[in-house]
Amino acid sequence: MSDQYELTRISSPAAPTATMRPDESGEAAQVDSELHKPTLRKLDFLLLPFLALLFLFNSLDKSNIGNAESAHFTSDIGLRKSDLNTAVALFFAFFVALQPIGAALGRRYGMVLWVPSCMLLWGISTALHTWVRARWQLYLLRILIGCLEAGFYPVTVSYLSLFYTRFEFGRRLSLFYGQAAVGGALGGILSYIVFVRFPDIHHDHGEAGDPELNSKWQSWQVLFLLEGGLTVVIALVGYFWLPHNVETAWFLTPAQREYASTRVIQDRMAHGESATLPPGEMEEERDYDEESRGLLNPSQPANTKSAKAITDDRGLTPHDIAAAFLSPKIWHILACNILSAVPVYAFQVFLPLVLAPLTDTPSPALVNLLTAPPNLCGAFALYMFASYSDKHRIRLMPVLVGLAIMVLGLVLVVSTPTTKAWAIPRYLALNVLLSGTFIASPLTVAWISGNTPSPGKRALLLGINGWGNLAGVLSAMLFKPKYAASGYIVPFWWTLACVAAAAVGYVLLWRNLKAENARRRELLSMWDEDEVEREKANGMGPLDQEHKVLRMAVVILRKSGIAPWAAEWLEEATQGGREGDEKITFVYGL
Repeated sequence: MSDQYELTRISSPAAPTATMRPDESGEAAQVDSELHKPTLRKLDFLLLPFLALLFLFNSLDKSNIGNAESAHFTSDIGLRKSDLNTAVALFFAFFVALQPIGAALGRRYGMVLWVPSCMLLWGISTALHTWVRARWQLYLLRILIGCLEAGFYPVTVSYLSLFYTRFEFGRRLSLFYGQAAVGGALGGILSYIVFVRFPDIHHDHGEAGDPELNSKWQSWQVLFLLEGGLTVVIALVGYFWLPHNVETAWFLTPAQREYASTRVIQDRMAHGESATLPPGEMEEERDYDEESRGLLNPSQPANTKSAKAITDDRGLTPHDIAAAFLSPKIWHILACNILSAVPVYAFQVFLPLVLAPLTDTPSPALVNLLTAPPNLCGAFALYMFASYSDKHRIRLMPVLVGLAIMVLGLVLVVSTPTTKAWAIPRYLALNVLLSGTFIASPLTVAWISGNTPSPGKRALLLGINGWGNLAGVLSAMLFKPKYAASGYIVPFWWTLACVAAAAVGYVLLWRNLKAENARRRELLSMWDEDEVEREKANGMGPLDQEHKVLRMAVVILRKSGIAPWAAEWLEEATQGGREGDEKITFVYGL
């Protein structure tokens, strides 16, 4: 659905807002029409590209170790090839474990302070790879980068969701997340340029003390120094470029700031109030289209404090934390995400090594250049799928189609001989595989974001979903050097099994969501109008409050006298009614 259609539902004469008299609605529609396009244009051309640039360098600093290895990084400094896999596994171990903590800290201190600071430090760590000469140095730097990058994605995605309505978000997220694919392509092109300009001085038994190694720059040294230095520069610019919210966006006029804030607040505050619609309507239409018509025309002005929380990049409550970690859906999604993301992280690091046997003369420059087309295929396919998802307001079905493309690509790869004569068909199969690789993760993130009205809980759910980066550890364990001679056939078979299992998991999620929506409609059909309104307003309908386990924990802690601060914190987390997607009036989108 177009952005203009979103606008007409906000302020059309047929649906005047609560603060607008009916005779003023035509004038307001004209004003909004004048504000809508320039406001979105500024967000799309000044904020979104800069966030995409941050993620681009985040992706480059993850994957550049694979590009460096194609130029004999480990052998030049006297390490075993298996040490690279260990370094990658260590990176992902810390990167994964600290995702929710990174998301919570980013939400606590705000995107504007947290992300550029972390980026500055990991850029320095990337540049320091230039002078690595020992195994412990490599491991330490990869661990540092893993710690600093943890939380980057959930914090940045949560921040991006503060500026766009839910069904403008998927396409913008694809442009953002697509930088993982673009980063792979750019990394390959950048490596090609560096490796041509600085030809490799390969030592069959290179050691840190070799005079030639110490007297002349190696190509991989230039690569690390260049990419790390650029990351530092971008981080410094971020302190001044990024606003905390639309109300402080330096690139918007006062009228545009007010309009941008109002439309996001209206989009979020009444999200999901379509559960009382007649059962005869189509499920998808009810979940998204009818919901938004009521959603964007609230019956009363928004509370100022809660409205500010919706658009600000800071703020986290005990309820947000408890609700996020006790959500059963996020753990189901996490399992699917881990399985579906194995190819993403495998090819971010190991694609140059997979392509090397396909060339007659495996020069580092040529191998890295060959990584560009598959990654660009992945970026293009992601954008097309995300645009379709936004237009038709569905998330899970495009995810399943993306997984089907991955399965097809993997089947083609494992069934194609690894001999040089079959190099072109195998390369084309890899292009098919990469076309489906990047679709599932961002559309899953878009589903989480669109179905979580509370920004604090949203950031933490995205942080928990960030544990899906455990796929990086699995990919490091699967794509071991011993499988290189056989064209990595065994790792590809395991990857195929993971993706197939992920597809089954997403089908189960889709069925569970439909069942939950039906359960809620049945409950609401037995409530009177006042009870439904109380549930919409503050989650206090005629249903027992949840968090029974937490309430029991509060009683136990108070009686035992152990950790009274924990009892107070848990009690605060369970006070009040159901919030956001916990409300019975909330309908999950599919």
